[in-house]
Amino acid sequence: MRVVTEWIPHLHSVSMGIWLNLGSRDETENESGLTHFIEHMLFKGTQRRSAQEIAKQLDAVGGMSNAFTSKENTCFHAKVLDTHLPLVVDILSDIFLHSVFDPAEVEREREVILQEINMVEETPDEYVHILFNRNFWDGNPLARPIFGSIKTVQSFTKEMILGYLNRGYHPDRIVLSAAGNLDHEKFLQLVEPAFNNIKRHSHTLNRKVPTISSRVELYPRDLEQVHLCLGARGTSLVEKERYSCSILNVILGGSMSSRLFQEVRERRGLAYSIYSFLSSHSDAGMVGIYGAVRPQNIKETLDLIRHELSRFKEDPISDAELRAAKEHIKGGIYLAAENTDNRMSRLAKNEFIFDRFVPYEEIEAGLESVTIEEVQALAQQLFRPEYMSLVLLGQVDGLNVDQSYLNI
Repeated sequence: MRVVTEWIPHLHSVSMGIWLNLGSRDETENESGLTHFIEHMLFKGTQRRSAQEIAKQLDAVGGMSNAFTSKENTCFHAKVLDTHLPLVVDILSDIFLHSVFDPAEVEREREVILQEINMVEETPDEYVHILFNRNFWDGNPLARPIFGSIKTVQSFTKEMILGYLNRGYHPDRIVLSAAGNLDHEKFLQLVEPAFNNIKRHSHTLNRKVPTISSRVELYPRDLEQVHLCLGARGTSLVEKERYSCSILNVILGGSMSSRLFQEVRERRGLAYSIYSFLSSHSDAGMVGIYGAVRPQNIKETLDLIRHELSRFKEDPISDAELRAAKEHIKGGIYLAAENTDNRMSRLAKNEFIFDRFVPYEEIEAGLESVTIEEVQALAQQLFRPEYMSLVLLGQVDGLNVDQSYLNI
C-alpha cells in the first residue's frame, strides 16, 4: 500500500488521510449505501476506544476529524498540530482496522442515515441532483445515491458489513497521505506498525463504463419554485480535454461573472441560484446546470440556458473570457494549495488517478495551452441531444416541456 507525504516546513499543522479507491459505484444493487454506512460506523467504537473517547481525544488536542464517501473514494482524515501527529495516526489506524461494529451502534447509526435520506428528499435543491443522476446515468451504479435507499439501508447486517470490509478494504486500494510539517521517514515509522499486517482478500474492481440516458423527466411536488437540473456529457478526470471543459464551465456558469449568472440572475432577476458545475469520474463526466425559479418563469429560463449553450457551439468565446477563466481556475488551485487538507487530498487523488504526483506547474501549463478553438470544438461535441438530460422538480403539472428542449 502507498504512503505519500508533502513537507510544508513553515506550517505548524499536519493533515492526514486514510484513502480508499472504493466508493458507492463499486457496490452491488443490494449493497447500495453500504460504503457510506461503514464510513459512519468506523467512528462508533473500537476494541480500545468508545465513540466518545475517540471524539474526546481529538478535541483535547484541538484536532478536527471527519470522513466522507464519494462515488469512487472513501476517506477518513484529521488535522492537528504537528506535535500531535502520533496521536492522529493511532486514532485513525485504530478506527480503520479495529472497529467493533457493535449491533446496538449499527441500529443507532441506521436510524441516523435513514434521517439523512429523508432530510435530502425534503431539500429540493439537493434532491433534484439525486433525481438527475438517477436519470442521466441510468443503468449504471453512478445513478444511485451515495447513501443508498431506505430499503437497502434497512437491510444491512453486521455480516454484510464485515464481508464488504474484507472484500473492499484491501491494501492495494489504500493510500495514506499527509501534508504539513512532517518528515516522511518518521511518518512511515508511525504507520508501519499499525498497517504492516493487513490481511484481507483482494477483490478486483469491475467498474462498468457508463452510458448517458437522454431524457426529460418531470417530478411534481408542491414547492414555491421549480428546481431544474440539465446536464450533458462532460470529460473524465484523465481526458486531455478536461482543461478545456473546466474553462467552458467557468464561462458558462461557474463564476459570478459567468454568462448564466449574468443573464438569468443579474439582467433578468429570474433566479437567486443559477450555476453550472462539473462532475468528473475516472472514466466519465458530466457538465451540469442547476437553477431554481418560479413556475411561471421556467420556460423563459430554459430558453435562456439553451441559448447560452448554443452560443458556445456557434460563436467562439472571446480572448478576454478565455484569459479570465484561466486566471479564475489558477487562482482557485493556488488558494486551495494553502490548506493542508487540500494538499493531503490532492496527494491521494493523484495516486489513484495518475499513479504519480502531478506538479501544480503541469496543471497550469495544461490550462495555458487551451485555445478558443478547442473550447468551441468541445462544446460542439458535448452539447448534443443524445448526450443530454433534463429534470424538473416542483409545480410541473401541465408544463409542456419535452424532449425537444434538448435540441441545442
